[in-house]
Amino acid sequence: MPAHGFSSKSEKNEATKQPRRDPYEVLGVSRNSTDQEIKSAYRKMALKYHPDKNANDPKAADMFKEVTFSYNILSDPDKRRQYDTSGFEAIESESQELELDLSSLGAVNTMFAALFSKLGVPIKTTVSATILEEALNGLVTIRPLQLGQPLFKKVEKQCAHFYSVTITEQEAQAGFVCRVQSPDKSKFKLLYFEQEENGGLSLALQEDSAKTGKVTSAGMYFLGFPVYRLDQTVNSMAAAKDPDAAFFKKLDGFQPCEITELKAGTHIFAVYGDNFFKSASYSIEVLCAAPFSEEKEKLRAVEAQILSKRAELSKFETEYREVLARFTEMTNRYTQEMQAIDELLKHWNAIRASYSTSPPLKRSSSSSKIRGSFKESNGEEDHQPKDKKPMTKDRPKKKKWYNIHLKVDKRKPC
Repeated sequence: MPAHGFSSKSEKNEATKQPRRDPYEVLGVSRNSTDQEIKSAYRKMALKYHPDKNANDPKAADMFKEVTFSYNILSDPDKRRQYDTSGFEAIESESQELELDLSSLGAVNTMFAALFSKLGVPIKTTVSATILEEALNGLVTIRPLQLGQPLFKKVEKQCAHFYSVTITEQEAQAGFVCRVQSPDKSKFKLLYFEQEENGGLSLALQEDSAKTGKVTSAGMYFLGFPVYRLDQTVNSMAAAKDPDAAFFKKLDGFQPCEITELKAGTHIFAVYGDNFFKSASYSIEVLCAAPFSEEKEKLRAVEAQILSKRAELSKFETEYREVLARFTEMTNRYTQEMQAIDELLKHWNAIRASYSTSPPLKRSSSSSKIRGSFKESNGEEDHQPKDKKPMTKDRPKKKKWYNIHLKVDKRKPC
């Protein structure tokens, strides 16, 4: 118990801990808001309260943390559902994944982030606030990009290359695709910007690069129907804690893109270098989807199969958890029963052995007696007479034919 006039650390924490605000209230969106509306609200507020723009404002820093925390809840389907059902109690704040702006980390912190990323710890990064602000104020350089003509470029870390693409009404109806690849497996982000009335650009879509074979790639598909994308960072922390979750949560990040089609006109894309230390080499290509009608139908069909498989996986997880719990229970019982049987048999043998008036035999003395008797039996065998073979010294030497003994009388001359 703390002394009079002093308070414990936990009491201080409870006193200073402020109740969390509703994430929907923090982002200024309704409970029925779409993912795109939540994402747009978050980006605007994150840009407004970013530490780079409010270096000496602690209130802005707290607001930025609150906005990020709220977005981490509402951007994850599972966490959003848990919050809508049970509030903050159903969510572990320690497991929230923060998005890092590498441009504001500094060399030492960037080195630690790169090290953790190499070790497999999921590090989510965000586009530099400076880049977003320059785009919003119309201060970025935009290069034209022609359909069907890929470009090969290199972008510096935490920098962006902006491209403008103009499509006709016919091309817009046929569908439009933008793809970026990096042959050296660099990390990058593919961005799509919407044009504001004042001429600025606001970020509308973002695709993080992912390893696909020997390259990293990202793509945006505007084909007139919901095209899905796979966010591999969803529930990555939960998967690290539960190995089975890595399988059952694998398709949770399979979500539809917010924008399904583009209108005729000029559209702005950007490639953002997301490496920790080095620049990112890439190729960017924009295509009209008219020649790919067969691929379009195949894509729609396989996405329907993936959605069906995700629903099956959810049911299978429930069955698997029940069977696994039953199996664990049976395994524990098996171990307990085996131990109980061994104890009973040990006790049974002890009782049977107690029916004797002779002192218990020691294992060491009995073994020595056995060894002694074995030696005695060997000794008796040694005393028995045996026919010894003559030694080589006792054997008479055999004379060879040329070894003839001649008696020579030395007195007579030869």
